Amino acid sequence: MDVIRKSVTMGDVAKELGVSTVSVSKALTGKDGVSDAVRKMIIKKADEMGYRYTGSKKENTAERHNIGIFVSERFITKDAYYSRLYEKTMMLMSEQKQMGMLEIIRRETEKEVQPPALISSNQIEGAIVLGQMSKEYLRMLKGYKIPFLFMDFYDEDIIEDSVISDSVFGSDILTNYLINKGHKKIAFVGSIGSTSSIMDRYIGYYRAMLKAGLAIKEEWRIEDRSEEGDKIELNLPSDFPTAFVCNSDSAAFDLVKRLQKDGYCVPEDISVVAFDNFIYAEMSSPKITTYGVDTDALANTAIRIILGKIADPEYSVGRVLVPGSLIERKSVMRVKE
Repeated sequence: MDVIRKSVTMGDVAKELGVSTVSVSKALTGKDGVSDAVRKMIIKKADEMGYRYTGSKKENTAERHNIGIFVSERFITKDAYYSRLYEKTMMLMSEQKQMGMLEIIRRETEKEVQPPALISSNQIEGAIVLGQMSKEYLRMLKGYKIPFLFMDFYDEDIIEDSVISDSVFGSDILTNYLINKGHKKIAFVGSIGSTSSIMDRYIGYYRAMLKAGLAIKEEWRIEDRSEEGDKIELNLPSDFPTAFVCNSDSAAFDLVKRLQKDGYCVPEDISVVAFDNFIYAEMSSPKITTYGVDTDALANTAIRIILGKIADPEYSVGRVLVPGSLIERKSVMRVKE
């Protein structure tokens, strides 16, 4: 009697043949990227090992999965950037014939460390956590034996694959852009304890200032939100800088309005740069020079990784950085000698 091996993964097939899990996935789902000979070899070995796959070159269809997207309520209600990011992720999942299922994690749910309904009801095979959540909540999620991925943040104490924008490098680029325009007194706007991305953006700013041999004053680090993530009034320093690096376009938008209210002109008196390249950078007058996050690449990378983790529980990528680009607009002026 033939005995069919149970719970065979793509990783098992790949190990037997000495090829990558990605090659096995492409072969079994009918995607391009492997030769016909290799595809036939992989399909034959998968059949021999009892791996159940869907799709072939002829069918050109991939297995459909239910994937949760968990977003903290504070990001959805107060940060349009995250709304755009989850909408982009959901759209790309749909295009790839995957079922994205959004669940907004309420503040009370996160505080009381209650599991998401999508997990409690066993509706999903994997999940993307979009935006920082408390360590207690993340530890609770990790207790469930389904694949997870952190998107747009990471946690040093909780080891999990993550996909993030290159915040350190981007902020370094922005700060050096100001330095090259002659600015020496440069402040940073952002609450560094709020999210890993804001902390990384401060590190990029700090690194650029150190490399240039410029002073970094404590009062030049300006908080922009409370511990709960709510916006707070900006406490501007008495020793006024000539330029500001803001952790987001939203923070820069608020700063420009505040500066103009106080009688300053941007960029004639004060220069401002930001991060994200979202709607606030275009809405501002003047329009804001920013480091653009590639949300398409961020979402596509996250989807690719979570599908890999669903297909093979041993699949892991660590922390993946998605590069962005500097977008020059009208919010910076060279310092007058």
